[in-house]
Amino acid sequence: MGAPVRMRLAAAALLAGGVIGAAAATLLHSPILQAATAARSTDELAALKASFRRPPAVPFPADNPFSEQKRALGEALFHDKRLSIDGSLACASCHERGKGFADGKMQGRGVPGRPLKRHTPTLWNLAWSSPVFWDGRAHSLEEQVAGPIESPDEMAQPLAAVVARLAADPAMVRAFTQAFPEAPRVDGSNLAKAIATYERTFVSPDTRFDRWIAGDEHALTQNEVAGFRLFTGKAGCVKCHSGFAFTDYAFHDIGLPGEDRGRGAVLRLAAAEHAFKTPGLREIARSAPYMHDGSLATLEDVLRHYVSGVADRPTLSKDLTRGLKLSNAERADLIAFLGTLTSEGEPVLPDKIAAVKIGPSGPAEQVSTVSQDDKAFHPTHIALPRGGRLWILNNDTRTHNVRIFDPGLDFDSGAQEPGETVEIAFPAAGSFLVFCGIHPKMELYVDVAR
Repeated sequence: MGAPVRMRLAAAALLAGGVIGAAAATLLHSPILQAATAARSTDELAALKASFRRPPAVPFPADNPFSEQKRALGEALFHDKRLSIDGSLACASCHERGKGFADGKMQGRGVPGRPLKRHTPTLWNLAWSSPVFWDGRAHSLEEQVAGPIESPDEMAQPLAAVVARLAADPAMVRAFTQAFPEAPRVDGSNLAKAIATYERTFVSPDTRFDRWIAGDEHALTQNEVAGFRLFTGKAGCVKCHSGFAFTDYAFHDIGLPGEDRGRGAVLRLAAAEHAFKTPGLREIARSAPYMHDGSLATLEDVLRHYVSGVADRPTLSKDLTRGLKLSNAERADLIAFLGTLTSEGEPVLPDKIAAVKIGPSGPAEQVSTVSQDDKAFHPTHIALPRGGRLWILNNDTRTHNVRIFDPGLDFDSGAQEPGETVEIAFPAAGSFLVFCGIHPKMELYVDVAR
């Protein structure tokens, strides 16, 4: 091809490019495209807001339904120092409502006065939690109650001795009878159920953030809204601090230095080493210091950790944002947003509780294969024939640990890596709860026909 032809083709291409570029520039600045972009941004923000709305009801287990009498008894027991061996400590001594249901100390102190191994955790919104404690070693709030009472480093008293003390008090006997009319006795089981019932009513109060997501556009400042966008976007905080309570209730290694094995020791699973439960962020301004070891004194320290303090380990959470960089203005906006999650007055508990029974939300699907994706089972409720088998495929990017704790079936998959399939046989009839030991809010209900 001769040079003049090449030049003419190049000129034509340049002209076409100019026309296309001009058209694209015109389209980019067109009111229609700008309106569509703004609408999409508004829709995305609305969807984000909706994901943080508080649930309409508080979940209670079928074997411990809510009642006002049980709540009243639990409140009395929560504040009763007779639960400790020397009468010096109650549950409320270490879990103060004005301090985010924590104690404001780096590490708590029990009856002996020695520092405990970990920071006192907040109790807000635990009705939506399954395993409790920083490492999830108790499967429920009911199971958790005996732990601090009997621990020699905390209340240091055998549960039987606590029951004997309370049973000698006629007023307590009457309160237990009113709370448990079908099993009117003072015993460890009823004591645990009463305290757990009261703790499930620790639903954090409304804040400016709640008014904002409900539609009050003036409830937050521009900087606070910018902080929300960072929280749910660039900073990646929402990957773990999600939902109404700002926690996925899962266990993550976030790179804090130290030898505490956390969830790994409980599950005896290498993939969960140094992993601790994601704390909720409601009432966060009251619950300093932060982290399972209380090592970070301020929210500024927390941000500094995520930017430059993460210890590199093979077990670091897949949800942890790597290489995070935040300007001073972005840090200020994030801190400002977090401030909107704390109530402006003295935090109060709800007067009325709308209770709902824990369990599947829809009918069972007749399938034998279930997938895992984005920390959830799909579907979440299935039916199998007796003697049937279930296959669970990990389509997620995370390591899972499929478990069943049931008198009729004890199953532990170990570490289930992305792409791997777990097979479970169900030889007996019944209803079973399958969950992930690392991400316990992943729940699958399995009904096996009789």
